[in-house]
Amino acid sequence: MEAVLLGMVLMLSIFLGFELISKVPATLHTPLMSGANAISGITIVGALISAGNDLGTMSTILGALAVAFATINVVGGYLVTNRMLSMFKKKGSGQRGGKA
Repeated sequence: MEAVLLGMVLMLSIFLGFELISKVPATLHTPLMSGANAISGITIVGALISAGNDLGTMSTILGALAVAFATINVVGGYLVTNRMLSMFKKKGSGQRGGKA
């Protein structure tokens, strides 16, 4: 019975996530996703707890994989945000001692 309930929650979250993301305009998608990726740091904490608990080999392996994937997600989010923000900088704003 618990597996059925968890499956229903998964299906509902997939449907809700798809509906929410499809309603976001393209100009807001990247800033919202970069913010969501920053929040994914919480996932790293949960994955570290899972990997650190001595509940068995499978728990440790899955926890380590979760740490790796969550770290990739967070770093990728920051790289996308940095690239997006660099598009709004002026060409010579980051240089010192250049022509005035």
